[in-house]
Amino acid sequence: MSINRFIVTGSSSGIGKAICEALIAKKIRVIGISRNEARHYFDPTYYESHLIDLADTKNLPTRLTSVIEKYGQFNGLISCAGVGNFGSIENFSLMQIEESLRINLLSHIVLTRYLVPLLKKQNGGNLIYIGSEAALDGGKQGSLYSAAKFGLRGFTQSIRAEVSHKNIRVVLINPGMVRTPFFDKLHFEPGSNVQNTIPVDDIAKVVINVLEMSPNTSIDEVVINPIIKSVTKKKINNFN
Repeated sequence: MSINRFIVTGSSSGIGKAICEALIAKKIRVIGISRNEARHYFDPTYYESHLIDLADTKNLPTRLTSVIEKYGQFNGLISCAGVGNFGSIENFSLMQIEESLRINLLSHIVLTRYLVPLLKKQNGGNLIYIGSEAALDGGKQGSLYSAAKFGLRGFTQSIRAEVSHKNIRVVLINPGMVRTPFFDKLHFEPGSNVQNTIPVDDIAKVVINVLEMSPNTSIDEVVINPIIKSVTKKKINNFN
């Protein structure tokens, strides 16, 4: 495939922003989806921004159909959007639980549902998802986040089995702690030492490495962690 165009969600900050920068450096066009304006970060020759709230799953199909019809062809999806919700389960309202699962799990599923038919028609493409180490081991006060990430892991395994015969590669990347705005409203953050976090550019490098491999090669799952794990508590009581 020589289309050189990807949808990237969560493109306005953190891991998604770093992946967009890496793709654009390779002169790959990016269709960025985020809740916040991101076009001023990137070269407009290779980046187009679409403001879409992935938590609004009621209107998401219409918005996605519009994007897909506008561009017609894609090399695939790099699905990065996510939000951190941590705390004792009894402290979350039903609305908070639903919103967390919509962003961290359901949005990935809906994006895939609307892009897979196009990739099958093209007989090729890539579906790359940013998961989390929380998909491997449920931790204290991480029930909502781990539930979504465990679900995403199972989803990618099933989708891989469904689409591989159409030359569609499905990759799940599970990072440990990366110092990004993800932690801004949480009651904890990575330790202050540089060894306590994964450089955000390292996640982007993994994505580029996957894309530069032979289309007949698939890395099903990647787990990345800082060399020394350390967590620091913050004086914040907002788990939203």
